[in-house]
Amino acid sequence: MGSGKQLYAVDEVADLLGLHVKTVRGYVRAGKLPATRVGKSYRIAAADLAEFTGQPPALPARETVRRVRRVETTTIVQVDAAGPETVRRIGAMVGAAAGTEDCEPLRVQTIYDEERAELKVILFGGPNRVGAALRLLALVLEDE
Repeated sequence: MGSGKQLYAVDEVADLLGLHVKTVRGYVRAGKLPATRVGKSYRIAAADLAEFTGQPPALPARETVRRVRRVETTTIVQVDAAGPETVRRIGAMVGAAAGTEDCEPLRVQTIYDEERAELKVILFGGPNRVGAALRLLALVLEDE
C-alpha cells in the first residue's frame, strides 16, 4: 500500500461486485482475478479489479477534482442611528448592486433592528464586487 496503489481485501471486492466471498476467492484461485497473497489473505489491486470488471481504473480524487482559484471575501458593515429612510435607500442600492449581471456574484443580507436603529449589511463575494458595493454604500451614507 505504500506505493500509492489501492488494494482491496476479498470481502471488499465481494461487496463491490455484489458477489459471495467464496466466489471472489474462486476467481482468485482460478487466476481470473489477479491478487497478491498477504499473510493468509489476498489483496486485489484497484487496477486489476477494474480490468476484471471491464471498467477503466478509477482516478484518484486529486486528478479528477476541478481546481479553479476562487477568492471570496465577507464584510459586515454596521450603521448606527439608521432611520427607516436610510435602511430603504441602502437596501435598494445594495440590492441593485447585487443584481447586476457579472461573472462575479455578490450576495447581500441586511439585518435591521428598529429598537436600536441599527443596520447591518453583510456582503459575500469577490473582492472587486464587495469593494464596489462598499464604495456605493459609502456614497449613500456620506449624503446623509
